[in-house]
Amino acid sequence: MKMTAAARTSRASKSAAAGFTLLEIVVVLVLIAVLTGGAISVMVSSDDERILKESSGEIESLAKRARTVAALQQRPYALEFFEGRVRMMPLAEAAIEPAEREKAAAMLEIAGAESGSIHAEWSIKGELRMQVRRWASDTWIPIDSKSRQVWRFDPEGFCEPVGVRLETEKSWMEMEFHPLTGSIRYKSKEVY
Repeated sequence: MKMTAAARTSRASKSAAAGFTLLEIVVVLVLIAVLTGGAISVMVSSDDERILKESSGEIESLAKRARTVAALQQRPYALEFFEGRVRMMPLAEAAIEPAEREKAAAMLEIAGAESGSIHAEWSIKGELRMQVRRWASDTWIPIDSKSRQVWRFDPEGFCEPVGVRLETEKSWMEMEFHPLTGSIRYKSKEVY
């Protein structure tokens, strides 16, 4: 049986179309390696980013809550940045030094005064450092055991437009808060 040239060519082209060339396989493997490497680097560096994002969300949540409570109770509230935590409390309490607050609370209890105050607190986890920048200032004030900053929220719904900087060992995030909403209006970050 003799095969014509046309029959041989069609069989050869069918067998060639059924498989992949070595070059195609190598290109696919290189693409898979690049994508896997990119995904691993994103997952490794996202730990700092996750910590910064969660922390900024907690501070923003406390700020919005302080603004709302101040408007509902018609008295000023504050966020106090102090020793690895952020506390929400009435401004009158925030004006008292932390060491003197228990004594003041005991005196109010003896006097029979019921405050109806709402308190909330968020504690920093890990090695996160915090700094605050006051309105119309270029200086970042580090928050530690020697310094505390009080951010005021008025019953009319206004607050001072402050900035908060959060830092890990390698990464940082800066947030500027809006004076009318207490929410973040501008955020910049550098994550490694």
